[in-house]
Amino acid sequence: MIERRSYTRRLIEVEIPILLIVIFAIAPYVWMILTSIKPQAELAVFPVQYLPKNATLDHYRDLIARTSFAGSLFNSLVIATGAVVLGLGVAVPAAYAFSRFRFRARTGLMTGFLVINMFPIVLLIIPLFLMMRNLGLIDTYLGVIIGHSTFSIPFAIWMLTSYFNAIPKDLDEAAMIDGASRMETIRLVVLPLILPGLITAGIYIFITSWNEYLFAMMLSGQAVRTVTVALQLFIGEFTVQWGLLTAGGTLIALPVTLLFLVVQKRLVGGLTAGAVKS
Repeated sequence: MIERRSYTRRLIEVEIPILLIVIFAIAPYVWMILTSIKPQAELAVFPVQYLPKNATLDHYRDLIARTSFAGSLFNSLVIATGAVVLGLGVAVPAAYAFSRFRFRARTGLMTGFLVINMFPIVLLIIPLFLMMRNLGLIDTYLGVIIGHSTFSIPFAIWMLTSYFNAIPKDLDEAAMIDGASRMETIRLVVLPLILPGLITAGIYIFITSWNEYLFAMMLSGQAVRTVTVALQLFIGEFTVQWGLLTAGGTLIALPVTLLFLVVQKRLVGGLTAGAVKS
């Protein structure tokens, strides 16, 4: 009897609320996918038809064959990958320096990196746009990559610093006593130990860049238009192309979902490993 009451209490207090949260989180994605496979005739019927009677992939075929969405997918992939390379290329040596060396502005800079993430990124749009225009980087891969990196690198530095802090400095000293240079110590000793952290930071930068809209809209044009900006083209002043819009949204969510499923174990391990020591 006691076990039954305990199970009922756990069901009411834990399992049912978690189930409701999960349903609330995934319901929009399920609705988007179902809408993307409905024929055009079923998109504007009343009352609302939740399940398609005649599922079709026409919207996906039209999206790829009749629009420039496939090119936008390629642009987003290039930009997100470039943001990861640039972000880790800057964040790794910076985080190592903050972890291993003590200098006057260290605390102030680390606090600044944290404070930067508290401000809305819209504040950076105008100065960043002017800088990119003066450098001739508007509507270029490099310009958008730099723009995306401005708000992902500070958090990546803060994250990776905790991973470096979790590695004893004795390992660095032992490697250098054996004749390794500082760069060899980082490459051969330290980086393999923080691999979960690198994966975590890389995934964070990739997803942030892939889903970013505001910077991509301001810094790109037709040449390097990303998928988030391309979706806006399906929303007109008086009509919304729901079939193409939901098909595009599904294709945008698919790479990030697959990436998370492939690396979820390393991602969870990386998020917890960096919290061992700060």
